[in-house]
Amino acid sequence: MQAEKRPCVLVFAGHDPSGGAGIQADIEAIAAQGAHALPVITALTVQDNDHAYAVHAVDAQIILQQAMTLVAKIPVKVVKIGIVAHKKNAAAIANFILKLKQQQPDLQVVLDPVLGSGHGDSLSLDDAVAAIQPLLGVASLITPNLPELSRLCPSIDGYVAQAQCLLQETSADVLVKGGHGAEDQVKNCWYQAQYLQAKQEWLWPRLPGEFHGSGCTLASAIAGRLAVGESLGQALNTAQIYTQHCLQQAYAIAAGQLIPQRNFK
Repeated sequence: MQAEKRPCVLVFAGHDPSGGAGIQADIEAIAAQGAHALPVITALTVQDNDHAYAVHAVDAQIILQQAMTLVAKIPVKVVKIGIVAHKKNAAAIANFILKLKQQQPDLQVVLDPVLGSGHGDSLSLDDAVAAIQPLLGVASLITPNLPELSRLCPSIDGYVAQAQCLLQETSADVLVKGGHGAEDQVKNCWYQAQYLQAKQEWLWPRLPGEFHGSGCTLASAIAGRLAVGESLGQALNTAQIYTQHCLQQAYAIAAGQLIPQRNFK
């Protein structure tokens, strides 16, 4: 009997020992889409389901050795990037992706620009915005929330103008996530790289409570949907539906932020 073959997503992200965000969230969300995660840990973090207390970067050479070993044998459909800890790691990963794109010009790269925890704790050993700059140039999709978008474009007011600024500075599409807004509904907006206006908007009921790892879940679900062959528009829609279900069925492990139920039935 021939075994099922799954498409693979190469993931660069940090380890969250609470299991709510980071590499564990990536693995679970990608698996739920029918793809397989190849996880390369960029940092070990000290955090619980509410706060991050410390970040310990993995050496760039160790990261590269893992990634090069994987792609030498295993076909990679999509790359997903979370925290990288500092600019040295970001530059190494960006150079690796550039070389990979020479062999695979259609490689898709989903960058979740995690500039801090949900409560604003630092997840970088140097300036987080400066640290991810090398990765902005290799991404095909960037998924900032409203605070992240504001930090990426600090001299501009309003998320629409900030998204347009990010589009002009990169060649990537942008999905602006409205989870940090105050409206009754969460509005997520997709901006295409070749246009300055939103191509599509989604409205989702704002759920009560706070969640740990919702951004990781969504970005990885998008990567997983792309890996199984969906177009970007389809992947954005399917991944948001999946993530909303994860949040609706979130569970508690302690007081504070809830954990998305990524393995729901």
